[in-house]
Amino acid sequence: MLQTPGATAILVVTIAISLLGMYRMPQIVERSLFRPYYFLRARHYETIFTSGFVHADLGHLLFNMVTFFFFGFSLESRIGTWKFILLYAVGLVLSHSCSYFKHRDNQHYASLGASGAVSAVLFAYIVYFPDATLMIIPIPIPIPAVLFAFGYVAYSWWAAQQARGRINHDAHFCGALSGLAFVAGTDPDAFRRLLSIVL
Repeated sequence: MLQTPGATAILVVTIAISLLGMYRMPQIVERSLFRPYYFLRARHYETIFTSGFVHADLGHLLFNMVTFFFFGFSLESRIGTWKFILLYAVGLVLSHSCSYFKHRDNQHYASLGASGAVSAVLFAYIVYFPDATLMIIPIPIPIPAVLFAFGYVAYSWWAAQQARGRINHDAHFCGALSGLAFVAGTDPDAFRRLLSIVL
């Protein structure tokens, strides 16, 4: 982990703040929620970042952080710390764009979680490691990363239509797109290699 300070810091800080908000100081969660209606109207600009460090429950936190652990550390080793941190920040911010435009007139909508940024990391990882296979519990067979990517996007679209509560499934989809766009803009050769495999 000493060789991946960015991923280590993100993992530790997210877990610490999320657990603190869930079990000790719930006001942290309420103050961190991303509320599209109030984002510009009340100038709650910081929530585009703070919402990514709190989670709805332990299951939500574990799902995001386990995914981040398995893919984030390898990706940082490949692209470097500062580029990795920039990717995570871009994924966090841009993943909220879907939510903002979809819910900007809804006073009651609020969302939280690192899903968008984690999706950006996951899809950037797939660009750099397209031959990788993923193991998903309870499916006992390895799944090609590219196939998983298409399934993940399809699931995110479906879940966004069914969504209730504060987990932001729109962020999964927009985060995935932001991860792909980030690699396409910063390392077009890697993106072209992926396209040659897919097509």
